[in-house]
Amino acid sequence: MAFMIGTLVAAALPPPLRMTFRILVGWNIAAWGYLVMIAWLMATSSPEKVEDIAQREDASALGVLFIMSLASALSVVVIILELATVKQVTGALRLGHFLFTGLTVVGSWLLVIAIYTFHYALLYYRSPPGKRALRFPEEEPDPNYWDFMYFALTIAVAAQTSDVSVATRSMRKAVMAQSMLSFFFNVVIIGLTINVSASLLG
Repeated sequence: MAFMIGTLVAAALPPPLRMTFRILVGWNIAAWGYLVMIAWLMATSSPEKVEDIAQREDASALGVLFIMSLASALSVVVIILELATVKQVTGALRLGHFLFTGLTVVGSWLLVIAIYTFHYALLYYRSPPGKRALRFPEEEPDPNYWDFMYFALTIAVAAQTSDVSVATRSMRKAVMAQSMLSFFFNVVIIGLTINVSASLLG
């Protein structure tokens, strides 16, 4: 629903606006709308509901994960193209430009964490009860979305798994994929921060 609304808004914006700007507006509406709905789901889901959702996910879940990850990465490419036009504006408009692109990067970064949170829940609850894909501290038998988000967020910010152990090959593949994607985002965020700071100081 969120991405359908974002696509419709991007298509409805007047043609004189740059295509990159229209894409980023639609992407922001979609990404942040999705994150709000995900936050609500996480806040209201018991471990039993988390397991039920994971068991009901169909075979397309891996494809969705790939598409969403690729879309998040491509949003960064669009951001770079949009920032290339910043030299044409000055003052408050330039600052607004930077804030908008910064919001887009953060939204894409959080989106990656959110989709991997759900993927980790799927892999965990689809693994045999006696050989779960993850081992949480204190042998937590029924983790909820906050536990899986803790795991995904730790990988995103620290490139390590902290106190949660990875126990299966499929989970190791997923962790490796998120680690590489998160490294890409972290490098981009640092690069854009330096670029924007230098531009503002200049």
